[in-house]
Amino acid sequence: MCVNYHTPTREQFGTLGAFSELPADWRWPDEVWKDYSAPIVRRGRDGSPAVCLASYGMVPRRHIPPGVKPFDTMNARAESLGERRSFASSWRRLQLCAVPMTWFYEPCYESGRALRHAIGMHDDRPFFVAGLWREWTEADGRIESSFTQITINADEHPLMSRMHKPGDEKRSLVVLGPEELEDWLACRDVETARSFLRHYPAERMKTWEAPQTVRKTPEPSPNLSLF
Repeated sequence: MCVNYHTPTREQFGTLGAFSELPADWRWPDEVWKDYSAPIVRRGRDGSPAVCLASYGMVPRRHIPPGVKPFDTMNARAESLGERRSFASSWRRLQLCAVPMTWFYEPCYESGRALRHAIGMHDDRPFFVAGLWREWTEADGRIESSFTQITINADEHPLMSRMHKPGDEKRSLVVLGPEELEDWLACRDVETARSFLRHYPAERMKTWEAPQTVRKTPEPSPNLSLF
């Protein structure tokens, strides 16, 4: 499963559609990990796509009750979206989002040991991954957002089946086609939304070794969103 990805720069947002006008004070890291703040796209109040900053992981660590063993919600399995407590409500309400990125990271064991690989588009363009979002009331009364990325089985995918430990189930993020963003966000029933949960063609993707060079550090609470 993907737990780390690389974000587009502010300039690259201009290649993703009508999202180049972002607030000047918005900041996000190049590499995103659990509980880091990063941009997502979802339906705005007027029905059109809009960008907000949200925390990576559907249930942020700060909202896990004391005494409950920490758990991860960066990825949501497509097969159990309607069953898992962390995701079911957002899925039923069609709180769909798209996560912009330039590539994501997975471990590859083809050499006999785990080597971090980046996976991106063959033409190096930024792209969107299908996800879900929800809102939380913070201790100071602010309303903040969080998100997760949807994954599907990748046992038969020529590229994604190369990732992860031998013997483990292969999984892949759901990459949305360039023309699918607005249709995904506009879904009005779960069966239509589920029709988007399919593989992106392997020939339009590429992978390369990407040893970790950025040190993972704790990320503060996310910034205010546009909503």
